[in-house]
Amino acid sequence: MKDYPTPLIRQGWLRALVFILVFLAAAVAVGTIAVLMLPAENDSSAGMLNQDFVVILLSAVLAIGLSAGFRKFVDRRSVESMGFSWRRYQHHAAVGFLLGAALLGMGTLILYFTGHLQWNAVQFHTGDLFISLVLMMLVALGEEMVFRGYVLRNLMKSFNKWVALVIAALLFCLAHVGNPGLTVPAVINLLLGGLLLGINYIYTRNLWFALMFHLSWNFLQGPVLGYAVSGLTLRSVLEVEMRGPDWVTGGAFGFEGSVVAMGVMGVALGALVLVYERKYNSE
Repeated sequence: MKDYPTPLIRQGWLRALVFILVFLAAAVAVGTIAVLMLPAENDSSAGMLNQDFVVILLSAVLAIGLSAGFRKFVDRRSVESMGFSWRRYQHHAAVGFLLGAALLGMGTLILYFTGHLQWNAVQFHTGDLFISLVLMMLVALGEEMVFRGYVLRNLMKSFNKWVALVIAALLFCLAHVGNPGLTVPAVINLLLGGLLLGINYIYTRNLWFALMFHLSWNFLQGPVLGYAVSGLTLRSVLEVEMRGPDWVTGGAFGFEGSVVAMGVMGVALGALVLVYERKYNSE
């Protein structure tokens, strides 16, 4: 077995704590600078270059850089060891992508057929859609490296997998509480989202399921279907109009603030727990 150098900080939980404090402080600083220096999101003259877009972009780049740096220089392990092995995990990536699309599609159809959602216009701009896709890829990569590849992996060095999963999900939720339009259902859904994104990782130690789920969920939710993404708005193909109380539609926070999202994510999480417990315990 290969000998690795001792991590700069020996305890996994302490590495995770130091990292998340540095990350949150840096993210707040980046967001504050962007808000002060850039035009507001309702300024049409700004085009794609508005506060929301730049905050999301800078936060994603920050997440990727910090998590990679901590993994290499504090953990003294390779960045790939966070869970980027592709071989034998292609089907996890496919399942993650399709599950994200399926849950979002199911929830959207529920809102549409109950009269809580209507699309008013279609505006297809190839350039904007491509830029949004790249942005959502960076967001998925950054957040998964932070909360699953680094935080959850290190917490699992100190706690059992379920305790580590819950703590990592709570931290994922905490990182989004400053987003606009936050409501009680949104907080619950952020916690559910953290659990859902981490459930595959505690069994496989691999990021591909969560990466692809995160990508399909965010890209279809915002740039395609027209919802806000955790309270942040981007140009979208479809112009959506929500009707009814915010706890049903999600309001300004987007689909993730709705009880419909809570229902589909809760069912998916329960199903995955049953599947993974049966599969990996039998192995």
